[in-house]
Amino acid sequence: MRPLRIGNFSGFYGDRSDALREMLTGGEVDVLTGDYLAELTMLILGRDRLKDPSAGYARTFLRQLEDCLGLARERGVRIVANAGGLNPAGLADRVRELADRLGVPVRVAHVEGDDLAAARPGTLAAHAYLGGFGIAACLRAGADVVITGRVTDAALVTGPAAAHFGWTPADHDRLAGAVVAGHVLECGTQATGGNYAFFGEGDVRRPGFPLAEIHADGGCVITKHPGTGGFVDTGTVTAQLLYETGGARYAGPDVTARLDTVTLRQEGPDRVRIEGVRGEAPPPTLKVGLNRLGGFRNEVVFVLTGLDIEAKAALVREQLDAALAKSPPQEARWDLVRTDRADADTEETASALLRLVVRDPDQQAVGRALSGAAVELALASYPGFHVLSPPGKGAPYGVFEDVYVPHGDVEHRAVLHDGRRIPVPAPQETRPLDAVPPPPLPAPLPPGPVRRAPLGLVAGARSGDKGGNANVGVWARTDEAWRWLAHTLTTDRFRQLLPETRELPVTRHPLPNLRALNFVVEGILGAGVAAQTRFDPQAKALGEWLRSRHLDIPETLL
Repeated sequence: MRPLRIGNFSGFYGDRSDALREMLTGGEVDVLTGDYLAELTMLILGRDRLKDPSAGYARTFLRQLEDCLGLARERGVRIVANAGGLNPAGLADRVRELADRLGVPVRVAHVEGDDLAAARPGTLAAHAYLGGFGIAACLRAGADVVITGRVTDAALVTGPAAAHFGWTPADHDRLAGAVVAGHVLECGTQATGGNYAFFGEGDVRRPGFPLAEIHADGGCVITKHPGTGGFVDTGTVTAQLLYETGGARYAGPDVTARLDTVTLRQEGPDRVRIEGVRGEAPPPTLKVGLNRLGGFRNEVVFVLTGLDIEAKAALVREQLDAALAKSPPQEARWDLVRTDRADADTEETASALLRLVVRDPDQQAVGRALSGAAVELALASYPGFHVLSPPGKGAPYGVFEDVYVPHGDVEHRAVLHDGRRIPVPAPQETRPLDAVPPPPLPAPLPPGPVRRAPLGLVAGARSGDKGGNANVGVWARTDEAWRWLAHTLTTDRFRQLLPETRELPVTRHPLPNLRALNFVVEGILGAGVAAQTRFDPQAKALGEWLRSRHLDIPETLL
């Protein structure tokens, strides 16, 4: 059976709007997938639905379809997207209305059952991460467009692959291969040179979107349409494989993929073969993402210029603390960012930033109380007093939490284009997640001369968020660099290089097949991205900070 060509045209809600047309016209493809959902997106859609009960889906998807639905139908390309968000049935109806208006005869189906908010009062959104067999049921029944709510990102690929090749829930190795392919595709151009540590090695001004040629055994080739920008090599694929993952076992609702079995091979220009992926039965529970409103948040950034930066910061902090003492916010965090330089030749480079972030269940405590106290200091504080912008009235912020429920607590259903509702059974075989024994590491490099230099000269990195945790995947580009990295970048050394992690639990997961180490840092992001606890609330640049840190590197690697 020929490979199934599955492409991606969206990695997040707000991605490049013309990507769907680019993927439809750029080359051969069988299925196009759009990933619109993230933890923050579910909160945004939840707030949309509070204002309008008929909302709760990604509106941009409809605009993309309006331009390309006829073209997709003409070329026989099926479209699978999780743009349904909190309201997949509503979006499916809008797609049918659009198709009728355009005169394009398409069969639209959707997947439901992920919404558990009714059983969890007080949450803005509570959604189980479903697998791909609901999507497969829709496609097997002839759907041209499949709309889902909260499924795993990889399910957008495992569903079409299972439908095409006739896989069953017992085909763990094949499903695991499709999960790995789906994980590479899910973030769009991150697999083709976008956000890549060694971005200078290719033209990434407008990287093309990726596609996977999936084979019946679950193996695949990651590539892109000819003539599109960016590039695909083992490095870009490794970076995406490490993104937002943890240990060797990558658990999902259909299968647990063993990331420590993945092997990559450069097959040709812009072609990377993924093979050898092994799978295990999925865990007995499903992940459920809970989003709730945590309260109200506000901030003000004071600009401190020239001399006595520390003393100026201490003065304004003491003044503001005193002004808020009668009704202090529940939480206040001060951060002094030393962007200033001595003897600077511009005012901006002579200035540091002092940032105050406050949170409280009461909007008044972070709104008028803060803005009044800050503005009243305008003529009565440190010399050169000014702020980047005055504080506002306070905005609501969200809190993300994940919990786990048995598969049987979720009624996973495929709603076909003819209205039939097909239940998707829970997996008959499950396996609890347990730790994988540490793999053998290569022999260390022999002693030799070293030079103090940035880690990023010999290693790439990519980082991201999972709730309040962050992961930093670090990989070496050669076997010799891996021998050094595996023995040098220990958990203790990681904490030394990134002092913000010193008091937090950090777990190191070696993945020798990828010449990689994956570090999971618990709690660094507080209550998740929507709470904006940290300067970089999604830990997107944590890996680049690590690459910029200096340590003793063997001269043979430089």
